[in-house]
Amino acid sequence: MKKSPLAAVALACASALLIAGCAEDPSSSPSNTTTTTDAPKFKACIVSDMGGFDDKSFNQTSYAGVQQAVKEFGIEEAKVQSVAESDYGSNVQSMVDVGCNIVVGVGFALSDAIQEAAKANPNVYFAVVDDAAGDGTLANVKGLTFQTNENGFLAGYLAASMSKTGKVATYGGINYPSVTIFMDGYVLGVEYYNAQKGTNVEVIGWDAAAGTYAEVNSFTEANLGKTLAQTQVDQGADVLFPVAGNAGTGALQVAQESNGKVLGIWVDTDGYVSSPQYGSVLLTSVEKAVDKGVYEAIKAAYENKWDNKPYVGTLANDGVVLSPFHDFDSVIPADTKAELDTIKAGIIGGTIKATR
Repeated sequence: MKKSPLAAVALACASALLIAGCAEDPSSSPSNTTTTTDAPKFKACIVSDMGGFDDKSFNQTSYAGVQQAVKEFGIEEAKVQSVAESDYGSNVQSMVDVGCNIVVGVGFALSDAIQEAAKANPNVYFAVVDDAAGDGTLANVKGLTFQTNENGFLAGYLAASMSKTGKVATYGGINYPSVTIFMDGYVLGVEYYNAQKGTNVEVIGWDAAAGTYAEVNSFTEANLGKTLAQTQVDQGADVLFPVAGNAGTGALQVAQESNGKVLGIWVDTDGYVSSPQYGSVLLTSVEKAVDKGVYEAIKAAYENKWDNKPYVGTLANDGVVLSPFHDFDSVIPADTKAELDTIKAGIIGGTIKATR
């Protein structure tokens, strides 16, 4: 087992009661979580936001990164699910209290709690999904960020190309930067399609003049998402792009009940895999490889190769991707697929801007 690279932990390792910041001798073999030993083991821990670990979205994907590290390195894990924002600080502290060597907070909203805990516990590592984690002055904190405006741009272009009504829609869960970055890219992709094709596809749920977006103020309530999505369909939208965790499944329910008139695009994970019951209405998904970012942070801590430079997932490094088209692969025109490939290359090369 590798030693924790942060300084001043030798005294803590003298006591089997203290786990955080301690590790077995490097010559010992990794042990699984059920093996008992007097030597402290490396423990990777994670705190969800309100969406929970079964959100079919970024909480679930983040936890998959922990599970990958546990399987590969034979380390321990611990997790705690948040019910309300008021839980964040205490939940992060609870992971410190059970001896975690690294604590991952899932979501922008946990950033303050993570940074506060990091200041108080310099011998514990911390990572934050969807946030750069402050100004980089905390050596034991790493931000995990994702340029989902890039693959969101591709999704917007695809949505505009597939719309029969000339209207597509989007809505968010809560107005967080990690939510609106998806939507910004989506809107820009629609605008790019209009510029290239001389069309005027409209995005419902986005106010161009005010720069604001429709939201349901929830990542969990599918019924709220369904109500808003139905309103957008009633206004003419026939492609829905919810960025709202489980609240986004309401939009997929609306699409499913439309008898083929409305399609959806999912976020964070490949929805065709994570929510196969909606596969028949999913054009594609705008994935971010949160599991990869979480895994890499844990690996760096475990292998004594830590740095606090933020991880940035992009189209170039496959940290963000447009999912396969699955059931719609034969429906989407070959010309559109070729255009998406060209746009992707342009975004990576810098000739197409996916930001304003």
